[in-house]
Amino acid sequence: MSERVPDEVRRLLADRSAARSDRDFARADALRDAIQALGWDIQDGVSGSTVRPMLPPASAGTGYARPEDLASRIAEPAELPLSVVLVVDDHPADLARMLRGLAAHPPAGSWSLGIVANAPAEPIDDLVAAASLPIQPRVLATTERLGWADAVNLGMRRAMGAIIVLLDTSLEPAGDWAAPLLAAFDDPRVGLAGGWGVRSADGRQFEDAEPGEVDAVEGYCLSVRREVLRAAGEFDHRFRWYRNADLDFSFKARDAGWRAVRTAPLPFTRHEHRGYAALDPDERARLSKRNFYRFLKHWGDRRDLLLDPEPAGHDHHHEHDHRA
Repeated sequence: MSERVPDEVRRLLADRSAARSDRDFARADALRDAIQALGWDIQDGVSGSTVRPMLPPASAGTGYARPEDLASRIAEPAELPLSVVLVVDDHPADLARMLRGLAAHPPAGSWSLGIVANAPAEPIDDLVAAASLPIQPRVLATTERLGWADAVNLGMRRAMGAIIVLLDTSLEPAGDWAAPLLAAFDDPRVGLAGGWGVRSADGRQFEDAEPGEVDAVEGYCLSVRREVLRAAGEFDHRFRWYRNADLDFSFKARDAGWRAVRTAPLPFTRHEHRGYAALDPDERARLSKRNFYRFLKHWGDRRDLLLDPEPAGHDHHHEHDHRA
């Protein structure tokens, strides 16, 4: 367990472990809630319980990020048309490449850039300062590594754009990518848009979709209307790894009544996805399967959310992780 875990959290975790040993599950649940209220999530395993940071509902008591960075501004009116959110764990060269692309091909009009420095192995301040961007980025720094969804949510909570765009640093802007994304929201029914999307006939097997309405927008480039975050909420914090979190978020937005669309191909060059390539294949398979089961638990029986479902009697009874 990290040395940065507050003493109060450690004490509550020890009390919860004792309650679980005594089979006092009501007290254990109450202690779990108290730990989560302080911004820490519990992982129960065969060797005991540990905690990891999460985004709390309030900013007090976390110790791993500035309180002013944790408070959500999503309920506030938008202040500009577009906000871009980047998440950086490691691989500073990928961030540098993305920043060069944004400097060469910035959105037209007013926009903001939020960079979540998710406890990166190397400092990024000098790299960000050296970027020739037309705006000043805001860096949201953590001293503990958040899960993928919580890191994304941290950036989105602080964004003040009417449209918020999550860009993966495996992408490199190579032209005007922002105008086609914003144009997708001319239709007031559209809540999500991006350069890549998928469709499914059974909610298990997902395939790349042509431009147009899709079942889900992929997280490489995922733009969301501010009102969607108010109505449907954030990414589920339990997606500690990125895979299939975009499926879950897309279905949540569409369940709230919004449409999701894939734009015509956007001018991005795609490079190696570090979140995928850096993991051992067996670990990738394990995490992918766990995340897909989480998606199925939420949406596996919601065939009504599929744009073109096949008859129920044709279920394939298999799972498929939709992309790298």
